[in-house]
Amino acid sequence: MSSQRLPVTAEKPCLPPYPYQRRDDLLTDLLREVSRSFYLTLRMLPAEIRPQISVAYLLARASDTIADTRAVPKQERIQMLRAFAAGECPKVVATDGTAAEQRLLSRLDDCFKRLGSFAREDQELIRSLHQTIIGGQIFDIERFPEDTLTALPSDRELDSYTYLVAGCVGEFWTKMCQAHLPGLESLRLDDGVRFGKGLQLVNILRDLPRDLRMGRCYLPVKEPASLLDPNNFTEIKPQYEHWLDTTLAHLDAGWRYTLAIPVNLARLRLACVWPIWIGTKTIARLRAANPLDSVRRTKVSRAEVYWIMVESFLIRGNDDALNEKYQRLRSRAAQYRHTRVSEP
Repeated sequence: MSSQRLPVTAEKPCLPPYPYQRRDDLLTDLLREVSRSFYLTLRMLPAEIRPQISVAYLLARASDTIADTRAVPKQERIQMLRAFAAGECPKVVATDGTAAEQRLLSRLDDCFKRLGSFAREDQELIRSLHQTIIGGQIFDIERFPEDTLTALPSDRELDSYTYLVAGCVGEFWTKMCQAHLPGLESLRLDDGVRFGKGLQLVNILRDLPRDLRMGRCYLPVKEPASLLDPNNFTEIKPQYEHWLDTTLAHLDAGWRYTLAIPVNLARLRLACVWPIWIGTKTIARLRAANPLDSVRRTKVSRAEVYWIMVESFLIRGNDDALNEKYQRLRSRAAQYRHTRVSEP
């Protein structure tokens, strides 16, 4: 989750089910401000599902902001999140976060109105997703005490967490696509779930230094405090590489999922290709870096992202060319030998 801090309180339910007709910046400017790079994927989605998935993202982003608010005591945040999951709108009373975050929380009435304009089946999918994600956010708050650096106790609990905050998104994405777009009967829910888990694991493995300094260690290690020193990376390197392997296997499932999308749904294909290629490139760099080094943050540059977009667009209808490119990226990401752990 992010580290923004916005004090909030809960107020009356606000789910008016009337058609939302006024065009505004909710799913354009505001969405771009709060979703950063993911906005590119959202804008690429087919028009039949773009509003629903965008509203689902905004609701999840808002609850994530509430969950990360350290200015409000833990139990109050949990109560707010549970009320939010039940359909109540949080109201901002003070903020030291960004202007975009403040705008999002101040416009949740509009988010709920937009939600109320969708077909009943779509509303149910979005609400179910939001409740699951909030369950993961509450898990996060309860698991990590904030005054002590704590690690998750097992691989199983990490896998469960990745489902709650991201695997469920792959499940939701699949059901929404199959409800509105033709030719997607062959998409497998389990591959969609693993797709989401893989992307979340990329974030967890990449953001390990930042999370450690916030008191959270999602990797199940015995002495998480030792990881604050980059020189101790060798102690967890085998375990870290195990999770890199797991992440790559999940992205393989996401790649099967992507190639199962018909060629004529090029926008949907590209929306899946981009995060997989970016995630795979990130894994390759984490193999050759010291991921505990908070100074040299591993990331794919904006220029590389744009090149991925261009290259994938040119071969979007050619399964062989797409797969050849992915296999090259995957080969680099899977390398153990001759990788070097950078000195901090």
